[in-house]
Amino acid sequence: MSNNRIFPKTDWQQTAPNDIGMDSAKIAAAKNHLEEQLADAAYRVAIVYKGHLVAEWSRGIDSNDKIHIASANKSLLSSTLGIAITEGKIRSADALATDYYPELMHVTEGEGPKDGRWAFAANRDITLRQLICNVSGYMKPDEAPGQVFNYQTNGMCILSHAIEKAYGLYDSNDPEGSAKISPIYKEKIADAIGANWDYSSGSQNMHAKAKLHIFGWGSAIRTSLGDMARIGWLWCNWGNWDGRQVIAEEWMREVTRVAPDILANNPEETWRYGHGFWTNEHGKLWPDLPREGFTSWGAGGHYAIAFPAAILSSQ
Repeated sequence: MSNNRIFPKTDWQQTAPNDIGMDSAKIAAAKNHLEEQLADAAYRVAIVYKGHLVAEWSRGIDSNDKIHIASANKSLLSSTLGIAITEGKIRSADALATDYYPELMHVTEGEGPKDGRWAFAANRDITLRQLICNVSGYMKPDEAPGQVFNYQTNGMCILSHAIEKAYGLYDSNDPEGSAKISPIYKEKIADAIGANWDYSSGSQNMHAKAKLHIFGWGSAIRTSLGDMARIGWLWCNWGNWDGRQVIAEEWMREVTRVAPDILANNPEETWRYGHGFWTNEHGKLWPDLPREGFTSWGAGGHYAIAFPAAILSSQ
């Protein structure tokens, strides 16, 4: 990586915006706008440029508190899928999910999350890519694989279990006793970038016959603000951390563009989702901002927004 770009060891290097080529007045204006938009709501924000922490703001939340990032975790899951492919644990994103997790079909009528939802014959054709792109139609009889963009937690659990089984970390007969995906998050990503995340797993509360051991049991991280910024900085550098390619650059560039099935089969207003990342490729997220921008996005305002061209053009 360029000598103009640094990577934190233990702590972020704090630098005044003007000292690194940014406009301090615009940073201050951004903070004022944020406070106006959020009124009395709690928030915490870190802005990183060239690897320097140029702003850190918080209100009502301590920056060091480790907080569950909700669906922003989908971007971590996407990153882990790319790592599993690079390591040869998974053949391809276009491999059938049943090749790695055949149990996904073991949900019959009355055993799904609610009425009318169970594993239909068409679900045998779901690919891993369709799961991470939220176009799988899993357990939805009116949604053929690849045809409909529909944000879905159950499909993400299926993908997670497919990756976990590829690494020998999930037994659907013993979900509570299985390690699940957290060791991969820690070893392959957190340890590589110096993040100190907390890990947890759990499942939804559903009716007694719901086969949660098949389509439930998701895993998540809890992170401080500084360590959330680390994963954002990794993504902003196309998966490279101080010369080490943690996530393949080719994969990062692919997954942060609008998913092919969404482009082919869904209306333009949905052209803002890739593979577990939200993307501005077609200007549908932020019309006035650069098209190369992308972000993780979790309920409650958990984002790691990246604009790679901003750092590349400044080298």
